[in-house]
Amino acid sequence: MPAFQLRLAAFSAAVAVLGATSSGALAQKKYDTGATDTEIKIGNIMPYSGPASAYGVIGSTEAAYFKKINAEGGINGRKINFVSYDDAYSPPKTVEQARKLVESDEVLFIFNPLGTPPNSAIQKYMNTKKVPQLFVATGATKWNDPKEFPWTMGWQPNYQSESRIYAKYILKEKPNAKIAVLYQNDDYGKDYLKGLKDGLGAKAASMIIVEESYETSEPSIDGHIVKLKSLNADVFFNVTTPKFAAQAIKKMAEIEWKPLHFLNNVSSSIGSVMKPAGFEASQNIISSNYLKDTSDPQWKNDAGMNAFDEFLTKYFPEGNRVDASVMYAYTVTQGLVHVLKACGDDLTRENVMKQAASIKGLELGGLLPGIKVNTSATDFAPISQLQLMKFKGEKWDLFGDIISGDVGG
Repeated sequence: MPAFQLRLAAFSAAVAVLGATSSGALAQKKYDTGATDTEIKIGNIMPYSGPASAYGVIGSTEAAYFKKINAEGGINGRKINFVSYDDAYSPPKTVEQARKLVESDEVLFIFNPLGTPPNSAIQKYMNTKKVPQLFVATGATKWNDPKEFPWTMGWQPNYQSESRIYAKYILKEKPNAKIAVLYQNDDYGKDYLKGLKDGLGAKAASMIIVEESYETSEPSIDGHIVKLKSLNADVFFNVTTPKFAAQAIKKMAEIEWKPLHFLNNVSSSIGSVMKPAGFEASQNIISSNYLKDTSDPQWKNDAGMNAFDEFLTKYFPEGNRVDASVMYAYTVTQGLVHVLKACGDDLTRENVMKQAASIKGLELGGLLPGIKVNTSATDFAPISQLQLMKFKGEKWDLFGDIISGDVGG
């Protein structure tokens, strides 16, 4: 071959190599620990045992949803490896499980770990390690602090916003109310109490006649309910987790205490609270929601609800359809799938947080119409809207408008 042809061939080969490397650089795959060409390893911590075990179904639903995702080919061709551990709602155990997931299982991030005290116990650790603590399953207000804790993000409307919505309703409908509050003695309970006080403003001191706390280690809260009735309160704000919420509703019926009863959203599940407490005892309780209620016939022909039912039939037939925690888990997992799809081939922890903080107007099938997911680099509260609802017969009836959680104090 003549020299000039050899040079031309060599030049063409060099151009081809250059082209391949530059286009390769453009589409370069980036991974942190926990992600590869074939897999995304996700950690999770749930109270499968202990005082908040009613929430364990959230982890089981998420595992089933990832099974569906994997059966459909995964996310951008990668299968999900979901590693979920029990912490029995005990913060020291949560710390142990978080370390195990990050340091020995080497997950990319921890998704939807449950409970305010458990998440509070690992927040500094996760942020020091720069591992996302993503879409935590608790509405504490402190998860929306991107400046101090850029690796922690909430999901559901925060507790203070929810309480302010109840306060607004009380001020309008019962301005001379005598309010009794029962709350769990931890950050979760105190957050709700703060929101109520902020919402009532100057009237809080005269309207709230008792603030009664309980410990999760107590087997029963019956004694607290008897005490609150004796103080003649005509409004009761019930800030309890499912097991204790059902106990409170039952005991109130037994001793015939009938105040205007507000129940925090985290315990509004028909399957794990209202039904065990007794439908008759649960009448006229007021709560709020941002998710569709699976037992409400108005969603019978709704596309989002039909998709949810198909998922249950195929991947989670043992799931209790009327347990609100199942719909919650289904929806938050869809939110995560949206984030991971947006990450493309850049599966670094930094990009996971970047995409989670760039959600605009996301509508998910399980959310009430009009409620959308929105985040930004300065706003780590994905959902901040709610609608009030009242328990009638065997279901919740929505009433009023969709209210933004950013309610003025």
